[in-house]
Amino acid sequence: MDFPFSEKKVGGKLFLREFKSDVDSEDLVWHQDQENRKVKVIESNGWKLQLDNQLPILLEEGTIYNIPAYEFHRIIKGEGVLKVLVQKNEATT
Repeated sequence: MDFPFSEKKVGGKLFLREFKSDVDSEDLVWHQDQENRKVKVIESNGWKLQLDNQLPILLEEGTIYNIPAYEFHRIIKGEGVLKVLVQKNEATT
C-alpha cells in the first residue's frame, strides 16, 4: 500500500514521518490505526488534525497529540512539509 508520507524508524516504537509539500490533499483520507498513537509535531505550517466528530485543530510545533486506537482521523494539508514523531503503542482493552 502506498502512503502519502515517508517514514523512518528512529527507535523501538518511534517513527519519523514526513508529509511533503506536494502531497495530493485527496491522498490524506479518513482512516483508523490499530495502535494508540502519540504524535509530536516537529515542523508544521498550517497543517491540521481532525478526529471523528470534531472540528480540525491546528498542529502546533512541539505539541503532542494523542490518537486512540480505532479512532477515525485525518490530516488536512497546510503549507510546506509536515514532520512528526509517531510513537505507536498497543491498544489497551
